Amino acid sequence: MSQSFSEENIIEGKIYAFSAYISVLCIIPLILKKNNPFVLAHGKQGLVLFIAQTAVWILSIVVPFLLAPLMFVIFALSFWGLMAAIKGKFVRLPIAANWADKISL
Repeated sequence: MSQSFSEENIIEGKIYAFSAYISVLCIIPLILKKNNPFVLAHGKQGLVLFIAQTAVWILSIVVPFLLAPLMFVIFALSFWGLMAAIKGKFVRLPIAANWADKISL
């Protein structure tokens, strides 16, 4: 599923899209710019990554050796999303995008 966004939405929302991948800050673009489709797409993926990050932290209490590899994957996906947002692009992150599609705000 390829998404295209207007140049105006990208310019207006780039900083919000960037913040969507910084842990709990993913909530800010979802609240302040939920009418901007570019920001919303990034925000939903950021929210999925934040929920995954929280779940991994909780899971690491029981299974501590999973923390490092799973957090590395989440960090890598977040970095990929950050780079795309800075460039004014949207990339469907593996696994996260499928979950993000199911979120309705």
